[in-house]
Amino acid sequence: MEMIAHIFDTIVTAIGSIYDECNAVDDFIRWALGIWGIHHTAYWIIGFFFTRKFKPAQNYHKYAILISARNEEAVIGNLLDSIARQDYPSELITVFVVADNCTDNTAKVAREKGAICYERFNNKDRTKGFALQFLFENIEKDYGIPSFEGYFIFDSDNLLNKDYISKMNDAFDSGEKIITSYRNTKNFDENWIASTYALHWLRSIRFRHRTRSVLRLATNIQGTGFLFANELVKDGWHYTSLTEDRAFTADAVAHGYQISYQDEAMFYDEQPTSLRIALRQRTRWSKGHLMAFQETGWALFKNIFVGNCYRDKSEKRKLTWASFIEGVRHRWASFDTLSQLFPSVIVKVFLWLVVTLVMYSCLRYSTGIENVLVFRTNNGFAKVLNFIFGDLYVNAGPGVQAALYTALLSILWNWIGKINYHFKNMLAAVYVFIVERKRIKKIPLHKKIFYCFTWPTFDIIYRWSMYAALFMKVEWKPIPHTSKVTIHDIEK
Repeated sequence: MEMIAHIFDTIVTAIGSIYDECNAVDDFIRWALGIWGIHHTAYWIIGFFFTRKFKPAQNYHKYAILISARNEEAVIGNLLDSIARQDYPSELITVFVVADNCTDNTAKVAREKGAICYERFNNKDRTKGFALQFLFENIEKDYGIPSFEGYFIFDSDNLLNKDYISKMNDAFDSGEKIITSYRNTKNFDENWIASTYALHWLRSIRFRHRTRSVLRLATNIQGTGFLFANELVKDGWHYTSLTEDRAFTADAVAHGYQISYQDEAMFYDEQPTSLRIALRQRTRWSKGHLMAFQETGWALFKNIFVGNCYRDKSEKRKLTWASFIEGVRHRWASFDTLSQLFPSVIVKVFLWLVVTLVMYSCLRYSTGIENVLVFRTNNGFAKVLNFIFGDLYVNAGPGVQAALYTALLSILWNWIGKINYHFKNMLAAVYVFIVERKRIKKIPLHKKIFYCFTWPTFDIIYRWSMYAALFMKVEWKPIPHTSKVTIHDIEK
Protein backbone atom coordinates (compact mmCIF):
# COMPACT_ATOMS: atom_id res chain seq x y z
CA MET A 1 0.00 0.00 0.00
CA GLU A 2 2.86 2.32 0.80
CA MET A 3 4.34 1.69 -2.63
CA ILE A 4 1.02 2.48 -4.35
CA ALA A 5 0.75 5.72 -2.36
CA HIS A 6 4.30 6.64 -3.37
CA ILE A 7 3.62 5.95 -7.05
CA PHE A 8 0.40 7.96 -6.87
CA ASP A 9 2.21 10.86 -5.19
CA THR A 10 4.97 10.79 -7.80
CA ILE A 11 2.57 10.77 -10.75
CA VAL A 12 0.33 13.51 -9.38
CA THR A 13 3.30 15.69 -8.48
CA ALA A 14 4.82 15.20 -11.93
CA ILE A 15 1.57 16.19 -13.64
CA GLY A 16 1.22 19.25 -11.43
CA SER A 17 4.81 20.33 -12.14
CA ILE A 18 4.06 20.96 -15.84
CA TYR A 19 0.86 22.91 -15.20
CA ASP A 20 2.37 26.36 -15.83
CA GLU A 21 3.78 25.37 -19.23
CA CYS A 22 0.55 23.63 -20.27
CA ASN A 23 -1.51 26.56 -19.04
CA ALA A 24 0.53 28.86 -21.30
CA VAL A 25 -0.22 26.56 -24.24
CA ASP A 26 -3.88 26.51 -23.19
CA ASP A 27 -3.97 30.32 -23.19
CA PHE A 28 -2.37 30.44 -26.63
CA ILE A 29 -4.81 27.93 -28.12
CA ARG A 30 -7.78 29.79 -26.64
CA TRP A 31 -6.41 33.03 -28.03
CA ALA A 32 -6.02 31.37 -31.45
CA LEU A 33 -9.58 30.04 -31.28
CA GLY A 34 -10.72 33.57 -30.46
CA ILE A 35 -9.30 34.66 -33.82
CA TRP A 36 -11.95 32.47 -35.50
CA GLY A 37 -14.67 34.75 -34.15
CA ILE A 38 -12.91 38.10 -34.11
CA HIS A 39 -15.00 39.33 -37.01
CA HIS A 40 -18.41 38.35 -35.64
CA THR A 41 -18.97 41.63 -33.78
CA ALA A 42 -18.40 43.54 -37.00
CA TYR A 43 -20.85 41.20 -38.76
CA TRP A 44 -23.46 41.83 -36.10
CA ILE A 45 -23.11 45.62 -36.47
CA ILE A 46 -23.24 45.56 -40.27
CA GLY A 47 -26.19 43.15 -40.21
CA PHE A 48 -28.11 45.51 -37.95
CA PHE A 49 -28.04 48.25 -40.59
CA PHE A 50 -27.64 46.56 -43.94
CA THR A 51 -28.71 43.66 -46.09
CA ARG A 52 -28.21 43.15 -49.79
CA LYS A 53 -30.96 44.36 -52.09
CA PHE A 54 -31.61 43.01 -55.57
CA LYS A 55 -33.09 44.87 -58.51
CA PRO A 56 -36.23 43.48 -60.16
CA ALA A 57 -35.27 40.73 -62.59
CA GLN A 58 -35.11 41.40 -66.31
CA ASN A 59 -35.62 37.72 -67.13
CA TYR A 60 -37.76 34.86 -65.92
CA HIS A 61 -35.77 31.69 -65.37
CA LYS A 62 -36.89 28.08 -65.46
CA TYR A 63 -36.77 26.32 -62.11
CA ALA A 64 -37.28 22.88 -60.63
CA ILE A 65 -38.53 22.60 -57.06
CA LEU A 66 -37.28 19.54 -55.19
CA ILE A 67 -39.00 18.15 -52.11
CA SER A 68 -37.83 15.15 -50.15
CA ALA A 69 -40.72 13.66 -48.17
CA ARG A 70 -41.04 10.72 -45.82
CA ASN A 71 -44.58 10.09 -44.53
CA GLU A 72 -45.54 13.75 -44.95
CA GLU A 73 -49.14 13.40 -46.15
CA ALA A 74 -50.29 15.71 -43.33
CA VAL A 75 -48.31 18.74 -44.55
CA ILE A 76 -47.04 18.32 -48.11
CA GLY A 77 -50.34 19.35 -49.65
CA ASN A 78 -50.15 22.74 -47.92
CA LEU A 79 -46.66 23.33 -49.32
CA LEU A 80 -47.75 22.40 -52.83
CA ASP A 81 -50.76 24.73 -52.52
CA SER A 82 -48.46 27.60 -51.56
CA ILE A 83 -46.28 26.84 -54.59
CA ALA A 84 -49.31 26.72 -56.90
CA ARG A 85 -50.35 30.25 -55.88
CA GLN A 86 -46.98 31.85 -56.61
CA ASP A 87 -47.06 35.03 -58.70
CA TYR A 88 -44.30 33.58 -60.88
CA PRO A 89 -45.15 32.10 -64.33
CA SER A 90 -46.33 28.57 -63.58
CA GLU A 91 -45.02 27.20 -66.87
CA LEU A 92 -41.49 27.93 -65.64
CA ILE A 93 -41.89 25.91 -62.43
CA THR A 94 -41.76 22.12 -62.23
CA VAL A 95 -42.26 20.46 -58.87
CA PHE A 96 -40.55 17.15 -58.11
CA VAL A 97 -41.21 15.09 -55.01
CA VAL A 98 -39.31 12.04 -53.85
CA ALA A 99 -41.55 9.94 -51.62
CA ASP A 100 -38.73 8.38 -49.65
CA ASN A 101 -39.56 5.07 -47.95
CA CYS A 102 -43.13 6.23 -47.38
CA THR A 103 -45.77 4.04 -45.83
CA ASP A 104 -48.58 6.61 -46.09
CA ASN A 105 -50.25 8.56 -48.92
CA THR A 106 -47.48 11.13 -49.48
CA ALA A 107 -47.00 10.10 -53.13
CA LYS A 108 -50.76 10.12 -53.79
CA VAL A 109 -51.19 13.61 -52.32
CA ALA A 110 -48.17 14.93 -54.24
CA ARG A 111 -49.51 13.64 -57.57
CA GLU A 112 -53.01 14.94 -56.88
CA LYS A 113 -51.49 18.39 -56.30
CA GLY A 114 -49.68 18.28 -59.65
CA ALA A 115 -46.17 17.29 -58.60
CA ILE A 116 -44.01 14.78 -60.44
CA CYS A 117 -43.38 12.11 -57.84
CA TYR A 118 -40.74 9.42 -57.73
CA GLU A 119 -40.97 6.74 -55.07
CA ARG A 120 -37.84 5.44 -53.43
CA PHE A 121 -37.48 2.37 -51.22
CA ASN A 122 -34.07 1.95 -49.65
CA ASN A 123 -33.82 1.43 -45.89
CA LYS A 124 -30.05 1.23 -45.96
CA ASP A 125 -29.25 4.71 -47.32
CA ARG A 126 -31.75 6.77 -45.38
CA THR A 127 -30.53 10.36 -45.22
CA LYS A 128 -32.21 13.23 -47.02
CA GLY A 129 -29.04 13.52 -49.11
CA PHE A 130 -29.55 10.05 -50.55
CA ALA A 131 -33.18 10.90 -51.37
CA LEU A 132 -32.04 14.04 -53.22
CA GLN A 133 -29.37 12.04 -55.02
CA PHE A 134 -32.06 9.61 -56.20
CA LEU A 135 -34.22 12.52 -57.31
CA PHE A 136 -31.44 14.14 -59.33
CA GLU A 137 -30.65 10.82 -60.98
CA ASN A 138 -34.24 10.53 -62.15
CA ILE A 139 -34.37 14.15 -63.31
CA GLU A 140 -31.19 13.61 -65.30
CA LYS A 141 -32.64 10.45 -66.86
CA ASP A 142 -36.07 11.87 -67.73
CA TYR A 143 -35.37 15.56 -68.33
CA GLY A 144 -31.64 16.31 -68.14
CA ILE A 145 -30.13 18.47 -65.41
CA PRO A 146 -29.59 21.44 -67.81
CA SER A 147 -33.34 21.52 -68.56
CA PHE A 148 -33.72 23.72 -65.48
CA GLU A 149 -31.58 26.77 -64.84
CA GLY A 150 -31.92 26.53 -61.08
CA TYR A 151 -33.06 24.15 -58.38
CA PHE A 152 -34.96 24.97 -55.20
CA ILE A 153 -34.81 22.68 -52.17
CA PHE A 154 -37.70 22.62 -49.69
CA ASP A 155 -38.90 20.43 -46.85
CA SER A 156 -42.47 19.14 -46.88
CA ASP A 157 -43.53 21.27 -43.91
CA ASN A 158 -42.54 24.55 -45.59
CA LEU A 159 -44.93 27.27 -46.77
CA LEU A 160 -44.00 30.02 -49.25
CA ASN A 161 -45.10 33.62 -49.41
CA LYS A 162 -46.86 34.39 -52.68
CA ASP A 163 -43.90 36.34 -54.09
CA TYR A 164 -41.22 33.96 -52.84
CA ILE A 165 -40.04 32.61 -56.20
CA SER A 166 -40.24 36.06 -57.82
CA LYS A 167 -37.99 37.53 -55.15
CA MET A 168 -35.53 34.64 -55.41
CA ASN A 169 -35.56 35.10 -59.19
CA ASP A 170 -34.44 38.70 -58.66
CA ALA A 171 -31.32 37.44 -56.90
CA PHE A 172 -30.73 34.63 -59.39
CA ASP A 173 -31.11 37.00 -62.36
CA SER A 174 -28.44 39.26 -60.85
CA GLY A 175 -25.93 36.45 -61.37
CA GLU A 176 -25.95 34.78 -57.97
CA LYS A 177 -25.38 31.02 -58.12
CA ILE A 178 -26.50 30.03 -54.60
CA ILE A 179 -29.12 31.94 -52.63
CA THR A 180 -30.77 31.31 -49.30
CA SER A 181 -33.82 33.11 -47.95
CA TYR A 182 -35.69 34.44 -44.93
CA ARG A 183 -36.73 31.54 -42.70
CA ASN A 184 -39.77 32.26 -40.55
CA THR A 185 -41.67 29.84 -38.30
CA LYS A 186 -45.32 28.85 -38.52
CA ASN A 187 -45.50 27.46 -34.97
CA PHE A 188 -43.27 30.03 -33.24
CA ASP A 189 -45.36 30.23 -30.07
CA GLU A 190 -46.49 26.60 -29.83
CA ASN A 191 -44.07 25.97 -26.96
CA TRP A 192 -40.65 27.00 -25.68
CA ILE A 193 -38.80 24.35 -27.72
CA ALA A 194 -40.23 25.61 -31.01
CA SER A 195 -39.41 29.18 -29.97
CA THR A 196 -35.71 28.38 -29.50
CA TYR A 197 -35.49 27.11 -33.07
CA ALA A 198 -37.43 30.10 -34.39
CA LEU A 199 -35.13 32.53 -32.62
CA HIS A 200 -32.09 30.65 -33.88
CA TRP A 201 -33.12 31.04 -37.53
CA LEU A 202 -33.77 34.75 -37.02
CA ARG A 203 -30.45 35.17 -35.22
CA SER A 204 -28.75 33.51 -38.19
CA ILE A 205 -30.34 36.05 -40.50
CA ARG A 206 -29.16 39.00 -38.44
CA PHE A 207 -25.77 37.70 -37.36
CA ARG A 208 -24.75 35.72 -40.46
CA HIS A 209 -26.75 36.04 -43.65
CA ARG A 210 -27.26 39.80 -43.99
CA THR A 211 -23.63 40.83 -43.57
CA ARG A 212 -22.09 38.04 -45.60
CA SER A 213 -24.46 38.79 -48.45
CA VAL A 214 -23.62 42.51 -48.36
CA LEU A 215 -19.88 41.75 -48.41
CA ARG A 216 -20.28 39.21 -51.24
CA LEU A 217 -18.91 36.41 -49.06
CA ALA A 218 -20.61 33.09 -48.38
CA THR A 219 -23.30 32.57 -45.81
CA ASN A 220 -24.39 29.06 -44.91
CA ILE A 221 -27.21 26.97 -46.30
CA GLN A 222 -29.54 25.75 -43.55
CA GLY A 223 -31.39 22.68 -44.71
CA THR A 224 -34.20 24.20 -46.74
CA GLY A 225 -35.36 27.31 -48.55
CA PHE A 226 -32.47 27.77 -50.94
CA LEU A 227 -31.81 27.97 -54.68
CA PHE A 228 -28.72 27.06 -56.70
CA ALA A 229 -27.69 27.05 -60.37
CA ASN A 230 -27.70 23.82 -62.35
CA GLU A 231 -23.91 23.95 -62.77
CA LEU A 232 -23.51 22.87 -59.15
CA VAL A 233 -25.20 19.54 -59.85
CA LYS A 234 -24.08 18.96 -63.43
CA ASP A 235 -22.46 15.75 -62.18
CA GLY A 236 -25.28 14.90 -59.77
CA TRP A 237 -25.87 15.40 -56.06
CA HIS A 238 -23.03 14.07 -53.89
CA TYR A 239 -23.96 15.29 -50.41
CA THR A 240 -25.37 12.30 -48.58
CA SER A 241 -24.09 12.77 -45.03
CA LEU A 242 -26.27 13.39 -41.96
CA THR A 243 -26.31 17.12 -42.75
CA GLU A 244 -26.26 17.56 -46.50
CA ASP A 245 -26.68 21.34 -46.11
CA ARG A 246 -23.38 21.78 -44.24
CA ALA A 247 -21.57 19.51 -46.69
CA PHE A 248 -23.03 21.41 -49.67
CA THR A 249 -22.08 24.77 -48.13
CA ALA A 250 -18.51 23.78 -47.31
CA ASP A 251 -17.89 22.19 -50.71
CA ALA A 252 -19.37 25.15 -52.61
CA VAL A 253 -17.24 27.66 -50.71
CA ALA A 254 -14.14 25.51 -51.15
CA HIS A 255 -14.77 25.63 -54.93
CA GLY A 256 -15.04 29.42 -54.87
CA TYR A 257 -18.80 30.04 -54.90
CA GLN A 258 -20.46 32.91 -53.10
CA ILE A 259 -23.61 32.09 -51.14
CA SER A 260 -25.95 35.04 -51.01
CA TYR A 261 -29.09 35.88 -49.06
CA GLN A 262 -32.37 37.34 -50.31
CA ASP A 263 -34.05 39.12 -47.39
CA GLU A 264 -37.29 39.72 -49.31
CA ALA A 265 -38.03 36.04 -50.02
CA MET A 266 -39.80 34.60 -46.99
CA PHE A 267 -40.88 31.07 -46.23
CA TYR A 268 -42.14 29.32 -43.11
CA ASP A 269 -41.39 25.95 -41.60
CA GLU A 270 -42.44 23.89 -38.62
CA GLN A 271 -40.19 23.48 -35.58
CA PRO A 272 -40.03 20.50 -33.21
CA THR A 273 -42.07 20.76 -30.02
CA SER A 274 -40.80 17.59 -28.34
CA LEU A 275 -37.57 17.73 -26.34
CA ARG A 276 -36.82 14.13 -27.27
CA ILE A 277 -37.15 14.90 -30.98
CA ALA A 278 -35.12 18.08 -30.60
CA LEU A 279 -32.26 16.26 -28.86
CA ARG A 280 -32.26 13.59 -31.55
CA GLN A 281 -32.20 16.17 -34.32
CA ARG A 282 -29.51 18.29 -32.70
CA THR A 283 -27.25 15.27 -32.17
CA ARG A 284 -27.61 14.44 -35.86
CA TRP A 285 -26.76 18.03 -36.77
CA SER A 286 -23.67 17.90 -34.57
CA LYS A 287 -22.50 14.62 -36.06
CA GLY A 288 -23.00 16.03 -39.54
CA HIS A 289 -21.11 19.15 -38.50
CA LEU A 290 -18.11 17.03 -37.53
CA MET A 291 -18.37 15.02 -40.75
CA ALA A 292 -18.44 18.18 -42.88
CA PHE A 293 -15.35 19.49 -41.09
CA GLN A 294 -13.58 16.19 -41.68
CA GLU A 295 -14.54 16.12 -45.37
CA THR A 296 -13.88 19.73 -46.37
CA GLY A 297 -11.95 21.41 -43.56
CA TRP A 298 -8.54 20.76 -45.10
CA ALA A 299 -9.56 22.19 -48.49
CA LEU A 300 -10.92 25.34 -46.82
CA PHE A 301 -7.73 25.66 -44.77
CA LYS A 302 -5.54 25.38 -47.88
CA ASN A 303 -7.65 27.97 -49.69
CA ILE A 304 -6.82 30.54 -47.02
CA PHE A 305 -3.14 30.39 -47.97
CA VAL A 306 -2.92 29.20 -51.57
CA GLY A 307 -6.21 30.36 -53.10
CA ASN A 308 -8.68 28.04 -54.76
CA CYS A 309 -7.10 24.59 -54.45
CA TYR A 310 -9.65 23.21 -56.93
CA ARG A 311 -8.67 25.61 -59.70
CA ASP A 312 -7.22 24.07 -62.83
CA LYS A 313 -3.50 24.66 -62.29
CA SER A 314 -2.81 24.48 -66.03
CA GLU A 315 -5.08 27.45 -66.60
CA LYS A 316 -3.07 30.63 -67.09
CA ARG A 317 -4.73 33.64 -65.53
CA LYS A 318 -3.84 37.27 -65.99
CA LEU A 319 -3.57 39.11 -62.69
CA THR A 320 -5.98 42.02 -62.63
CA TRP A 321 -7.53 44.08 -59.87
CA ALA A 322 -10.71 42.07 -60.30
CA SER A 323 -8.92 38.73 -59.97
CA PHE A 324 -6.93 40.03 -56.98
CA ILE A 325 -10.09 41.16 -55.18
CA GLU A 326 -11.79 37.86 -55.99
CA GLY A 327 -8.80 36.00 -54.55
CA VAL A 328 -8.98 37.99 -51.32
CA ARG A 329 -12.74 37.44 -51.15
CA HIS A 330 -12.43 33.70 -51.60
CA ARG A 331 -9.64 33.37 -49.04
CA TRP A 332 -11.67 35.27 -46.48
CA ALA A 333 -14.83 33.29 -47.29
CA SER A 334 -12.85 30.07 -46.80
CA PHE A 335 -11.57 31.30 -43.44
CA ASP A 336 -15.06 32.42 -42.45
CA THR A 337 -16.66 29.09 -43.38
CA LEU A 338 -13.89 27.11 -41.71
CA SER A 339 -14.39 29.13 -38.52
CA GLN A 340 -18.02 27.97 -38.47
CA LEU A 341 -17.10 24.34 -39.16
CA PHE A 342 -14.22 24.08 -36.71
CA PRO A 343 -15.44 22.21 -33.57
CA SER A 344 -14.15 24.80 -31.10
CA VAL A 345 -16.41 23.61 -28.28
CA ILE A 346 -14.77 20.19 -28.33
CA VAL A 347 -11.26 21.64 -28.24
CA LYS A 348 -12.20 23.96 -25.38
CA VAL A 349 -13.78 21.26 -23.23
CA PHE A 350 -10.75 19.04 -23.82
CA LEU A 351 -8.42 21.83 -22.67
CA TRP A 352 -10.58 22.49 -19.62
CA LEU A 353 -10.65 18.82 -18.62
CA VAL A 354 -6.92 18.25 -19.08
CA VAL A 355 -5.34 21.54 -18.04
CA THR A 356 -7.80 23.16 -15.66
CA LEU A 357 -9.51 20.22 -14.01
CA VAL A 358 -6.70 17.64 -13.88
CA MET A 359 -3.38 19.50 -14.02
CA TYR A 360 -4.42 22.42 -11.85
CA SER A 361 -5.80 20.00 -9.24
CA CYS A 362 -2.52 18.07 -9.33
CA LEU A 363 -0.59 21.30 -8.82
CA ARG A 364 -2.65 22.11 -5.73
CA TYR A 365 -2.08 18.58 -4.47
CA SER A 366 1.57 19.59 -4.12
CA THR A 367 1.19 23.22 -3.02
CA GLY A 368 -2.14 23.27 -1.19
CA ILE A 369 -4.60 26.15 -1.45
CA GLU A 370 -4.61 29.29 0.65
CA ASN A 371 -7.39 31.89 0.83
CA VAL A 372 -8.86 31.01 -2.57
CA LEU A 373 -12.04 33.01 -3.19
CA VAL A 374 -14.96 30.67 -3.93
CA PHE A 375 -16.66 33.04 -6.39
CA ARG A 376 -13.48 34.47 -7.84
CA THR A 377 -14.59 34.45 -11.48
CA ASN A 378 -14.62 38.06 -12.70
CA ASN A 379 -18.06 38.31 -14.28
CA GLY A 380 -21.43 39.77 -13.40
CA PHE A 381 -22.95 36.57 -12.04
CA ALA A 382 -19.95 35.93 -9.77
CA LYS A 383 -20.24 39.47 -8.42
CA VAL A 384 -23.91 38.85 -7.61
CA LEU A 385 -23.00 35.64 -5.76
CA ASN A 386 -20.28 37.46 -3.82
CA PHE A 387 -22.77 40.16 -2.88
CA ILE A 388 -25.30 37.56 -1.66
CA PHE A 389 -22.96 35.19 0.16
CA GLY A 390 -20.05 37.48 0.97
CA ASP A 391 -16.39 36.65 0.44
CA LEU A 392 -16.01 32.93 1.00
CA TYR A 393 -12.51 31.44 1.05
CA VAL A 394 -11.15 27.91 0.90
CA ASN A 395 -7.96 26.71 2.54
CA ALA A 396 -6.33 23.28 2.53
CA GLY A 397 -2.83 21.96 3.02
CA PRO A 398 -1.03 19.90 0.37
CA GLY A 399 -2.67 16.58 -0.31
CA VAL A 400 -5.76 14.90 -1.65
CA GLN A 401 -8.11 17.33 0.07
CA ALA A 402 -6.53 20.31 -1.68
CA ALA A 403 -6.76 18.52 -5.05
CA LEU A 404 -10.42 17.63 -4.46
CA TYR A 405 -11.33 21.18 -3.41
CA THR A 406 -9.54 22.55 -6.48
CA ALA A 407 -11.43 20.22 -8.80
CA LEU A 408 -14.76 21.21 -7.24
CA LEU A 409 -13.87 24.91 -7.46
CA SER A 410 -12.86 24.50 -11.12
CA ILE A 411 -16.24 22.95 -11.89
CA LEU A 412 -18.01 25.73 -9.97
CA TRP A 413 -16.09 28.48 -11.78
CA ASN A 414 -16.87 26.85 -15.12
CA TRP A 415 -20.58 26.75 -14.28
CA ILE A 416 -20.54 30.38 -13.15
CA GLY A 417 -18.92 31.40 -16.43
CA LYS A 418 -21.43 29.43 -18.50
CA ILE A 419 -24.41 30.81 -16.55
CA ASN A 420 -23.11 34.35 -16.97
CA TYR A 421 -22.67 33.77 -20.71
CA HIS A 422 -26.19 32.42 -21.10
CA PHE A 423 -27.70 35.33 -19.20
CA LYS A 424 -25.96 37.69 -21.62
CA ASN A 425 -27.10 35.50 -24.51
CA MET A 426 -30.71 36.27 -23.58
CA LEU A 427 -30.07 39.74 -24.99
CA ALA A 428 -29.82 38.16 -28.45
CA ALA A 429 -33.43 37.00 -28.11
CA VAL A 430 -34.50 40.47 -26.95
CA TYR A 431 -32.67 41.95 -29.93
CA VAL A 432 -34.36 39.57 -32.40
CA PHE A 433 -37.82 40.23 -30.99
CA ILE A 434 -37.26 43.98 -31.41
CA VAL A 435 -35.68 44.14 -34.87
CA GLU A 436 -37.86 41.42 -36.42
CA ARG A 437 -41.13 42.45 -34.74
CA LYS A 438 -42.81 43.33 -38.03
CA ARG A 439 -42.08 39.97 -39.65
CA ILE A 440 -42.93 37.49 -36.92
CA LYS A 441 -46.39 36.64 -35.66
CA LYS A 442 -47.85 38.59 -32.77
CA ILE A 443 -46.90 36.94 -29.49
CA PRO A 444 -48.05 38.12 -26.04
CA LEU A 445 -45.41 39.99 -24.07
CA HIS A 446 -45.33 37.47 -21.23
CA LYS A 447 -44.55 34.69 -23.73
CA LYS A 448 -41.76 36.73 -25.28
CA ILE A 449 -40.20 37.26 -21.86
CA PHE A 450 -40.48 33.54 -21.12
CA TYR A 451 -38.93 32.65 -24.49
CA CYS A 452 -36.01 35.01 -23.81
CA PHE A 453 -35.27 33.05 -20.63
CA THR A 454 -35.57 29.66 -22.33
CA TRP A 455 -33.67 30.72 -25.46
CA PRO A 456 -30.16 29.85 -24.12
CA THR A 457 -31.13 26.17 -24.01
CA PHE A 458 -30.63 26.10 -27.79
CA ASP A 459 -26.90 26.76 -27.43
CA ILE A 460 -26.64 24.55 -24.35
CA ILE A 461 -28.09 21.63 -26.32
CA TYR A 462 -25.71 22.43 -29.18
CA ARG A 463 -22.68 22.19 -26.89
CA TRP A 464 -23.70 18.91 -25.26
CA SER A 465 -24.86 17.36 -28.52
CA MET A 466 -21.39 18.06 -29.96
CA TYR A 467 -19.80 16.20 -27.06
CA ALA A 468 -22.19 13.27 -27.54
CA ALA A 469 -21.78 13.20 -31.32
CA LEU A 470 -18.04 12.75 -30.95
CA PHE A 471 -18.60 9.27 -29.47
CA MET A 472 -22.07 8.22 -30.62
CA LYS A 473 -23.07 6.36 -33.74
CA VAL A 474 -25.82 8.59 -35.11
CA GLU A 475 -28.43 7.48 -37.63
CA TRP A 476 -30.74 9.68 -39.66
CA LYS A 477 -34.35 9.56 -38.50
CA PRO A 478 -37.27 11.63 -39.83
CA ILE A 479 -38.70 14.55 -37.86
CA PRO A 480 -42.50 14.27 -37.64
CA HIS A 481 -44.55 17.21 -38.96
CA THR A 482 -48.20 17.57 -38.03
CA SER A 483 -49.01 21.29 -38.20
CA LYS A 484 -52.22 22.07 -40.10
CA VAL A 485 -51.27 25.73 -40.58
CA THR A 486 -51.63 26.93 -44.18
CA ILE A 487 -50.26 29.99 -45.90
CA HIS A 488 -53.81 31.43 -45.82
CA ASP A 489 -53.83 31.11 -42.02
CA ILE A 490 -50.57 33.05 -41.81
CA GLU A 491 -51.79 35.81 -44.11
CA LYS A 492 -54.96 36.49 -42.11
